[in-house]
Amino acid sequence: MGNHDFHPKNQFPGKQHRIYNQTAELWRPWLSDASLPLFRAGAFYSEKLPSPGTRGRIVVLNTNLYYDQNDETAAEEDPGGQFQWLEETLTNASRANEMVYIVGHIPPGFFEKKRGKAWFRRGFNERYLSIVQEHHRVIAAQFFGHHHTDSFRMFYSGTGSPINVMFLAPGVTPWKTTLPGVHNGANNPGIRVVDYDRDTLQVLDMVTYYLNLTHANMMASLWEAEEFPVWETEYSLTEAFQVPDGSVRSMQTVLERISGDPHYLQSYYEFNSAKYDLARCEQECRVDHVCAIREVDFTKTSQSPASAVMAESKREEGEHGITLHVNQ
Repeated sequence: MGNHDFHPKNQFPGKQHRIYNQTAELWRPWLSDASLPLFRAGAFYSEKLPSPGTRGRIVVLNTNLYYDQNDETAAEEDPGGQFQWLEETLTNASRANEMVYIVGHIPPGFFEKKRGKAWFRRGFNERYLSIVQEHHRVIAAQFFGHHHTDSFRMFYSGTGSPINVMFLAPGVTPWKTTLPGVHNGANNPGIRVVDYDRDTLQVLDMVTYYLNLTHANMMASLWEAEEFPVWETEYSLTEAFQVPDGSVRSMQTVLERISGDPHYLQSYYEFNSAKYDLARCEQECRVDHVCAIREVDFTKTSQSPASAVMAESKREEGEHGITLHVNQ
């Protein structure tokens, strides 16, 4: 569920609610007997993927419980017991030799279009990050949204090795953010198709499609009544960034390429809005996006003014191909 799938918006409780109950009834054909009571209690659940013989499991989280705009859960340590349930679910999946996709709406970390803008409350962000670090071997990938932008996030071990990746899907809704300080925060509508290995859940490729809304609006008066706007292929992950797949190693390579190569940076930036914003991504833009992708951890991301970040943003070749020096 998204943060607007509720009334009042954002105010998701960590306990039973009539909206959870009604949504569970709507989704009953897709939910198992074990998932129904979980969903009613907190709008999270887990299901085995339906392919015959697959080791895959999907874990669907209600991360609206961790949103910093949610006053219902602000004073709680583990709303709905979801963190404890997540740890138990990942532990059991590991014992059963399963691989897991984690799916949610609001992601941890920062919004790449507004420096220092986080969505989770700090304690919730730290808890989620620690769970991913502990259970990363059973998590094949993570898929989130909320931003309406196309991006990704890297997760690292305590020693700095890349251990997991989170993909942020572009939005079908052409939303223009009202967040102060965000320049041209709109997006073209986008949808994504993920190609994956049914046994290992390895992401093999992702193809994103988009609707050029500006062109569609310009052409609307010329179309016949039965004609519809055309959705186009925007890009394939493997082709656009010249990587073999969507694995953690490959996405670390993508990060290094957009960090150090203006061509890849510009391609990524245009994909970020589903080709709505085609402006050049210059140095400040680069720092915002690379830092957001690289650092999900609040404690490692500066909240300092842009001038301080820019002053220390020289690139060095290091363990990850780029080191961002940020004033603390």
